[in-house]
Amino acid sequence: MRNTPKNDGDYSDDTHDGLTFEVIEEEDTNEGEKVKRRGIYLWPNLITTAALLSGFYSIVASMDGHYLHAIYAIFIAALLDGLDGRVARAIGAQSPFGEQFDSLSDLIAFGVAPAILMYSWDLHELGRIGLACCFVYTACGAFRLARFNVQIGTVDKRYFIGIASPLAAILVICLVWVSKDYPELFTLKERTTQIFYAVIMVVVGLLMISNVKYYSFKQMDRKRVPFIFMLPVVLILAAMTYNIPVGILIVCSLYALSGFVTTFLARRH
Repeated sequence: MRNTPKNDGDYSDDTHDGLTFEVIEEEDTNEGEKVKRRGIYLWPNLITTAALLSGFYSIVASMDGHYLHAIYAIFIAALLDGLDGRVARAIGAQSPFGEQFDSLSDLIAFGVAPAILMYSWDLHELGRIGLACCFVYTACGAFRLARFNVQIGTVDKRYFIGIASPLAAILVICLVWVSKDYPELFTLKERTTQIFYAVIMVVVGLLMISNVKYYSFKQMDRKRVPFIFMLPVVLILAAMTYNIPVGILIVCSLYALSGFVTTFLARRH
């Protein structure tokens, strides 16, 4: 016999009654009481599922040698990752299930997929060393996401502690993209190129789990700024259109380096 709700959305403890496909979460009401609710919020989790699909497709594309498809899929996952949280906040659909599901999706799209892409692109030539460097990146991505989950609500929202996993993934995939466009600069068979890729994977991975502070730009969402601020943004975007992969790689690299400046200034105050 199915459990009957005590009130709207409230269920007794005996809610797992056999082979069912259901999510039951405990939430706080406005009165401070804890209730159990069935189901999930549809739209944020659909977007997260789409991001997960993009990450999965990127892995398959990398293994098949379709590197541009793998790169585009990770970019799509990054866009969807930024969208699901905003949708959840906009419609009041944030939940513990959504937070955990988002982290698992991020691990696939930004922790595993870029490592598979880089390994398939060139690091397989280094054998076990290349495999180890790609695993370091993936493991650091998992550590970063786990640390982010346990620090929700306890850290300054103005900053990310360690470089965010989507940006780390974009750094890796843009490096592959630029390498593909300029084969004369990145000779895949040269050992120096392979070592360079291996070092980048380890360094980017370590940046994810570092205590370097990166400005999150979250407080700028609803903050007015002088109109003149749009001018450098337009100039940067115009410059990026000349060569999109190089432009994105340069901007992301500058942001990665900016964390050290932000951390230094934060310690001085």
